[in-house]
Amino acid sequence: MDLKVDDRRLAEDLTSAGIAVEGISGQGDATAFEMEITPNRPDAMNHYGVARECSAIYDVELKPLHPQLPSANGAANFAIEIEDAVGCARYTGQILRDVKIQPSPAHLARRLEWVEQRPINNAADATNYTLWEIGHPTHVFDLDLLEGKIIVRRARAGETLKTLDGVDRKLSPDDLVIADARRPVALAGVMGGFDTMITERTRDILIEAAWFDPASVRRTARRHGMHTDASHRFERGADWAATTVAAARVTQLILESAGGHLEGAQIDAIARRLEQPSITLHRTEVRRILGQDIPEQEIERILRRLGFRVKPGRSASVAVSNPVTPRTSGGAHAAVAEEVAEFIVDVPSWRLDVEREIDLVEEIARLHGYDNFPNTLPAFSGAVVELPQERKEAKIRSTLLALGYNEAVSLSFISHEDAKKFSTAQVVEIANPLSEEASVMRTSMVPGMINMLGWNLNRGTSDVRLYECGNVFELTGARADERRVACIGATGNAVPANVDQPGRPFSFFDLKGDVEMLLAAFDCKSLYFDAQSVHYFHPGRSARAVMDGATVARFGQLHPDVAASRKLRQDVFIAELLLDRLYQHALHRPAYKPLPRYPAVERDFSFIFADSVTWERIRSAVDALHIPELRSFEPAEIFRGGSIPAGKYSLLSRARFQSDERTLREDEIAQWSSQIIQALQSLGGTLRAS
Repeated sequence: MDLKVDDRRLAEDLTSAGIAVEGISGQGDATAFEMEITPNRPDAMNHYGVARECSAIYDVELKPLHPQLPSANGAANFAIEIEDAVGCARYTGQILRDVKIQPSPAHLARRLEWVEQRPINNAADATNYTLWEIGHPTHVFDLDLLEGKIIVRRARAGETLKTLDGVDRKLSPDDLVIADARRPVALAGVMGGFDTMITERTRDILIEAAWFDPASVRRTARRHGMHTDASHRFERGADWAATTVAAARVTQLILESAGGHLEGAQIDAIARRLEQPSITLHRTEVRRILGQDIPEQEIERILRRLGFRVKPGRSASVAVSNPVTPRTSGGAHAAVAEEVAEFIVDVPSWRLDVEREIDLVEEIARLHGYDNFPNTLPAFSGAVVELPQERKEAKIRSTLLALGYNEAVSLSFISHEDAKKFSTAQVVEIANPLSEEASVMRTSMVPGMINMLGWNLNRGTSDVRLYECGNVFELTGARADERRVACIGATGNAVPANVDQPGRPFSFFDLKGDVEMLLAAFDCKSLYFDAQSVHYFHPGRSARAVMDGATVARFGQLHPDVAASRKLRQDVFIAELLLDRLYQHALHRPAYKPLPRYPAVERDFSFIFADSVTWERIRSAVDALHIPELRSFEPAEIFRGGSIPAGKYSLLSRARFQSDERTLREDEIAQWSSQIIQALQSLGGTLRAS
């Protein structure tokens, strides 16, 4: 095509239209554009495809591809059979006789070098030139080395093929191959065979241009660890209708440089036709999505320049003012004009990425030019609606950030093994899993947190604190339920080392303090901690939190066996907060309370308890006394060893009494103290002498 713009302007306009130009090198006829073509646009991975884009951008006529060939001698006495119609929909062949294999002409070799292709010989170079020119892969065989005919079929068990790179490859029955009457001679869509390649002794050749199934080519290329220019394009979808043009173009180039003559017409074997259905494009949909009315002529121009066939569909009548027509009774001129309300668009064979109406709208938008759309804010008639639990979750996040945790995000998928190890819930299977390691929806967030902590440890970051808020999934009957969970993880030092002192390792009590801080943000009637936990936590360094009778958190040090199986080099601490239960409680609202006018009285109680008696039991026994003036009852000191027998410990507790109405009397304090002593003795405690 004839362009009137300079290279820099061309690069900018192509990039704006979605054909990204990464750089320009050289000058004059030797100018090369380096482009980044997205995988869904194999039609633009060639010079003619880019020229087609320029035709639509600049509204310039695109010159058609019509290779000029001489008359053929006789008829082609050669058979092409397609046994696998799924893998190969079309196979076009052309026979040339009496060619002379030699280096390519200088101008052709030079152009290949500009696109970083090494010239080989005039036959092979013709296929490479055509590939870059019109984008369709082709191949040439030494016809005299083929036996009988061409058969497109699946490889048979035990067959091997030596490809052009000199590697002997063991074929699988899933591999699509090009074979002659005796053996495979090429991996379809990937690479030709060594035994039938073009050499200086070649005189007769068979030119191949075919359409191969993208999935089949992709599987074969991956299985053999190969990636070629041909497979790159076939994997993304080649043009079914381009085989005859590509074969003719290769034929033309070879005849110009190698001489020879055609034997018969093209042999065009068609196993199945690939036809894309027409798409109805509504003007109203274009206006709705793009926000402005694109003229009818502009829509037709863009689509036709890109190769789409556009036919008017339903028309709509539009009232317009026309001063020539008689006035109505209201005094206005009346007229009726018709505009096209919809188009029937036939998609060209090379645009496999266009399947729906929205794809056509995108084509119109990018070629009309995004810069031509006015900058306007989208219309919005509603209002921002805050989710019911948003304030509560924001409180959780802000508290964890203040405690030194960093937010992280892990995959929502885990393996069957992890689901079984960290949960008893029935799993939700994924229909098309990424891998066995991500085959079910997560039933617990612990595996993801462990993986993230381990990832940091394996890269030299030893002090890590992370948190994640997300959903876990459970199959209940035929329905998948979601529950909101927060998971926090920590490892390394709670207090980092410095020049004055060594670091203090993070401990269970650091984690418990962080959990208490989170739970303190919610109102409740009762909150206690006990030693009931889950099997993947250390049995002596784990606990659960129970708020108003419901478990709201489980936390502790990861069990040594679990840590060892994950190859963790240091202690890891994990906490799970069951947010769906926690969010049933309102956020704590600070309320003003005046300072007491009357003094408080403190009393200490020193008891010896068996190790089986927990602080939770002690506090519950004292709370059960319901002493209104008892404002607090807290542990002050714990002691083991010395005169304390094994299996027991000494606990110094401190009670604080106070009234808002009067000064407390000594006899009242003595009575309440006696009640506390009796309650502690009922737990098996022994009062120590002062």
